[in-house]
Amino acid sequence: MYIRSKSRHEDGVHHRYFSIVESVRLPSGNSVQRQVLYLGEINNSQRASWTHAIEVITGKTESRQMALFPDDRKVPELPFESIRIRVDDMELHRPRQWGACWLALTVWKYLGLDGFWKERLPSSRQGTCWLDILKIQACYRLIGPGSEWRLYRRWYENSAMRDLLGLDPVIPKDAFYRILDRLDAHRRDFFSFLKERWGTLFGARYEVLLYDLTSTCFESDPPFTDKRQFGYSRDKRSDCVQVVIALMVTPEGFPVACEVMPGNTPDKTA
Repeated sequence: MYIRSKSRHEDGVHHRYFSIVESVRLPSGNSVQRQVLYLGEINNSQRASWTHAIEVITGKTESRQMALFPDDRKVPELPFESIRIRVDDMELHRPRQWGACWLALTVWKYLGLDGFWKERLPSSRQGTCWLDILKIQACYRLIGPGSEWRLYRRWYENSAMRDLLGLDPVIPKDAFYRILDRLDAHRRDFFSFLKERWGTLFGARYEVLLYDLTSTCFESDPPFTDKRQFGYSRDKRSDCVQVVIALMVTPEGFPVACEVMPGNTPDKTA
């Protein structure tokens, strides 16, 4: 960690604002800077105190105890050094969900998914890294599932995925839709890969498999020349076309296959 300053001229006056910044090493080997604490405008002595405190916390000087106290409190006599902090001047800027994103990417790495998808999802000519887009999609579905619109407009900005993957602040809005088309061609190979991983990591067995159907409906206008068809509606929306989604899992809940079928597919023939 270190103290970083930014300058700004306002009404002919030069201002300097300080923040405590942490350098984070990414799995790719690159580093990104994450703002830990915004200090605002501080004088030279306060900056020196913060620098001294950071050196102690990060272990850049000899090991010793320190105590932090609010600036408006009297510091008691202690056998070790103390530092006073102006708590009222501290501000929290752009908090992000970090732990869940880190854990989701750790699970991704544990499953060895990079080894399967890296060659199948090369980056585009425009520089879009489809593998990173897929990681964001997968983590989003695991942590807080919702629509692609919510992912683009809200979740990505409020998560630490950008910091952990070293990405730009803004991703093309259609990338989260276009990645889905790229996945379909590898669906069968992917489930074969997952079946092997379930067996290796968790000892999953496949003597008994569970099979279930669900459906999702669309409010759209005809003609319907694709899988969107009228049929028995589990959503009680007989006025809408739908598709039927089939999923096969092990008794432990590990998915081994899925299929999207026309909306008029009866359960007995699925």
